[in-house]
Amino acid sequence: MEFVTLNSGYKMPLEGFGVFQIPDLAQCEEVTYNAIKVGYRLLDTAAAYKNEEAVGKALKKAISEGLTTREEIFLTTKVWVQDQIDEKSAYNAVETSLKKLNLNYVDLILLHQPMKDYFAAYRGIEKACDDGLTKSIGVANFYPEVLANFCKTVKKIPAVNQIELHPFFVQENALKNMKNFGVIAQAWAPLAEGKH
Repeated sequence: MEFVTLNSGYKMPLEGFGVFQIPDLAQCEEVTYNAIKVGYRLLDTAAAYKNEEAVGKALKKAISEGLTTREEIFLTTKVWVQDQIDEKSAYNAVETSLKKLNLNYVDLILLHQPMKDYFAAYRGIEKACDDGLTKSIGVANFYPEVLANFCKTVKKIPAVNQIELHPFFVQENALKNMKNFGVIAQAWAPLAEGKH
């Protein structure tokens, strides 16, 4: 498996398994478990997907069966828009995600979108990182201009910007901008969700 080193110093696998659009918890647990079983080591969920519990159960099962260890798995979750009211609510959202996942920490917390007071929400995520609730922090769906302004303002530069990225939507300006700030681009829908 190939890895990239984030600006936080942690290594993130280049391939991952996301559970967007799998709201059935039993199905999500099964497919996540099977993803781990076949070798995926990056798992991606979010509060908005409403399936963090299933991902946590699948991970626990895989660990108990000796398929992997917690240290081998790179787990990402995201703070959603309704949680982005202020610093405290974003921090609380991280704690809620950890409870649902039944974990003490995740490897990456992303701010799902730049909406409402996303600067305050990001401060809550920065605090969660400082407190050891996550190893790395980042953003998702931040366009180049928004990301540039954001990086010039925040205390911790995002390690990752998860954006729509595939052969039909290359986003060269976004990639160049992220490179300038040392932010790793992570694709969601790398296969264009099979729609093209």
